[in-house]
Amino acid sequence: MTSYALRRLLIAAPTMFLIVTLSFFLMHLAPGGPFDADASLEAEVIANLEAAYDLDKPIAVQYGLYLKKIVQGDFGPSIIYIDRTVTELLSIGLPVSLKLGISAILLALLIGSSLGIIAALRQNSSTDYAVMGVAMTGIAVPSFVMAPLMSLLFGVILKVLPVASLEPRGALADSLPALAPITPYIMPVIALALPQIAILARLTRGAMIETLRQNYIRTARAKGLTQRKIVWTHAMKAASLPVVTYLGPAAASVLTGSVVIEQIFQLPGMGRFFIQGAINRDYPLVLGIVIVYALAVILLNLIVDLMYGLLDPKVKAN
Repeated sequence: MTSYALRRLLIAAPTMFLIVTLSFFLMHLAPGGPFDADASLEAEVIANLEAAYDLDKPIAVQYGLYLKKIVQGDFGPSIIYIDRTVTELLSIGLPVSLKLGISAILLALLIGSSLGIIAALRQNSSTDYAVMGVAMTGIAVPSFVMAPLMSLLFGVILKVLPVASLEPRGALADSLPALAPITPYIMPVIALALPQIAILARLTRGAMIETLRQNYIRTARAKGLTQRKIVWTHAMKAASLPVVTYLGPAAASVLTGSVVIEQIFQLPGMGRFFIQGAINRDYPLVLGIVIVYALAVILLNLIVDLMYGLLDPKVKAN
């Protein structure tokens, strides 16, 4: 397993290099520049600013200088956030994005897997049809549609939760002070987790139904084992393989989805910084966030592969 993990980490190095290279040149090929929006700046001032950020140099030279900086762990200064480095902005946005993303994944795993198991154990019943109907709705309605609807209902009309702030406001925070710290995250986490809940419910249902039809499950029933013991002791391990396989793409989907969700709910996470940086052509900020996102996806996929190896012994031999 250790050699398998090391091989995956070695593959990650050229992957990161390719991501950084493509992101750098795509950002610089986009029309406009970081100082084009400010019409009040004189040409001499713009020239001095471009020289300060090395934007006056040829693109190949800029690329070489940027690679040298990131190898040293320096993402450079932000262009639009004056007197702030990209590292400082990442230290502000990363904890918010991590809370949002991890909470969404855990919520999706808990609810999606539970609904899938319930639907599988009651196959072709009204419960099964209800769960799958909700799952199809969750897949069809994207999070960027659900988020404004939730804000309108729970934030504006009912005034239960804060709409666009990390401040613990709303009727829920007033009535239950113990929940006040998490109230700003409730709607963003639910909006981000809903599509994943739907997908995980369908995956779990299909895998559980297939597993329950296996010969060793019939043998366990013939021995007189209870349904609960059959499900949790024998069926869950095999049925969880497709779910674990999907956790890598799910994590990537949650990370990319958080960009929109953070902007809708005005959360000071990396997604919001990414959008602001892309709009204002803040090259160092956008590239720094892309690198962090790419590292997170690579590490999460590595963790998923290792989990898969623990569940499926055939993976360890490869």
